[in-house]
Amino acid sequence: MDLQQNLLGEPPPTRLPDTPEAARAMAEGTDPAKVAARFPAYSAAWAALAERAFEAGEDVAAYAYARTGYHRGLDQLRGAGWKGHGPIPWEHEPNRGFLHALHMLACAAEAIGENEEAERCSTLLRESSPEAAEALGA
Repeated sequence: MDLQQNLLGEPPPTRLPDTPEAARAMAEGTDPAKVAARFPAYSAAWAALAERAFEAGEDVAAYAYARTGYHRGLDQLRGAGWKGHGPIPWEHEPNRGFLHALHMLACAAEAIGENEEAERCSTLLRESSPEAAEALGA
C-alpha cells in the first residue's frame, strides 16, 4: 500500500462558465484591452494583454495584467466549486484564459525576480493541467 496515496481521490474537474460574447470578440480580433474593459472577469483578455506586454519587454505591465487575469479566474473557479486543487481541463475552452493567465504570471514573475511566485505558478499550472503546461510551453 502506498502511504502517500490520497484515499479520497481527486476532486472532479472544474469547468468555468462560457462567456460567448467575450470569446467571440477575441476571436474576431478585437483589441484585448477593449474586451477586458467590457468583460473584466474574462481572463483570456487579461492573459492576451499580459502576453503582449511581455513580448514588448514590459515585464511589470505583463505581471499586472497576468495577475488580474489570474485573480479574476480564481474568483470564477471558486464560484464553480474549486477548492484550490484538482484538475482544470485545458480542453474546456473557457478554462484556457485562466490557465494562460497563470502561465503568463509565472513568466512575468520570473522576469521581475519573483522566483518563488514563478515556481508556485508553474507548479499550479502543471498540477492543474499538464496539457495546458505542454501547450503553453511551460
